[in-house]
Amino acid sequence: MTLEKLLVAALRRHLAGGKPVVPEAGVVLWNLFHEIGASRTYHAAGPHPISFAEIEAYARLHHWPLQPRHVAIIRALDDAWLEQAYAAMGAPNAGTPRRFPDQAINPAAFDAVFG
Repeated sequence: MTLEKLLVAALRRHLAGGKPVVPEAGVVLWNLFHEIGASRTYHAAGPHPISFAEIEAYARLHHWPLQPRHVAIIRALDDAWLEQAYAAMGAPNAGTPRRFPDQAINPAAFDAVFG
């Protein structure tokens, strides 16, 4: 099993009320995810996902040399967290956290946003 899958499984166990089993190799990423997630913002329909900019800013501020695979693990943890958060809210499509709009952009929508 990959580190990403082990950490996501530990997070799901934790969110279900169980004791997470965090592999030693993932302790730093586990803690980073929770620290970055503590500054999560919310909108009317629920929590926002953690953005690449937030991860990059946190890593730069704390001098953590994160590599793309580390960011991918943090984002996978965030997907699992969002899935549980939206499911707890009874949101439609709770099993798949939405990171992107579900409608394609068209010229009218572009003009409405950017003028």
